[in-house]
Amino acid sequence: MPFLDHVEELRWRILYSLLAIVVGTLAGWIIVEHVDVIGLLMRPIAPLIPGGKLRVTGPTEPFFITLKFAFVLGLVIASPVVGYHVWAFLVPALYPRERRLIVPALTIGALLFLAGAAAAYLWVLPRALAVLLSFQQGVFDPLITADKYFAFAAQLIIAFGLVTELPLVIVILAALGLVTPQFLARNRRYAIVISAVAAALLAPPDAVSMVLMMVPLWLLYEVGIWCAWVVDRRRARRARAARGAASPAALAAPARARRARRRSTTHAHQIPTS
Repeated sequence: MPFLDHVEELRWRILYSLLAIVVGTLAGWIIVEHVDVIGLLMRPIAPLIPGGKLRVTGPTEPFFITLKFAFVLGLVIASPVVGYHVWAFLVPALYPRERRLIVPALTIGALLFLAGAAAAYLWVLPRALAVLLSFQQGVFDPLITADKYFAFAAQLIIAFGLVTELPLVIVILAALGLVTPQFLARNRRYAIVISAVAAALLAPPDAVSMVLMMVPLWLLYEVGIWCAWVVDRRRARRARAARGAASPAALAAPARARRARRRSTTHAHQIPTS
């Protein structure tokens, strides 16, 4: 396709994706109004605050919080449509091998993100809140606003979802031959430092959340080393099988050449001289 046709196709696919997000946001608003989504996300902090309710500091806050939740649900609802248009635009430029790799990688990546987000919501978030709100309980009376809590919870949940993608990233790099398990194991100390920096950047700005993210990130790095070792073993096994399949043909080629030379020599001796 000419360049302008690509631009035109991209424009229409972006418009269709935006329309899907708008429709998904409207559906998300209906879901938030009729399903207790906000109460579900408040469950980790409800036992730790007076009355089990968050506070608002302005008359417009309930509306904008509901709108934010509706938009997030709209993104989730519209993600299959957006993903289809992204895939349809990119797939003509991909080789068949790349197409076979991308679909499983995207599927596994989505499952890993959901697993990390669920672990953060069910295990990390309640414990982080309990530790943070346990300091100076006799001095401070917590007044947690809805905006502050949801920002904290969303940052922690999304960060854990992204962190759990690390083994998949390592597997992709190992499959492309960019890293080896020996390289990863040799640079483990640098990985620990990078894990601390990533935890400081991704987690909410407190030491408890940072530690709760740094430890799983380091463990996921160790899992990634094991996955890279599996990928390396499979590559070596395929290479040995390829050499084994090629060796009979390689051994047969000199034998055929020797037989051909013997036949030509015999034929030359049988020609009568004049």
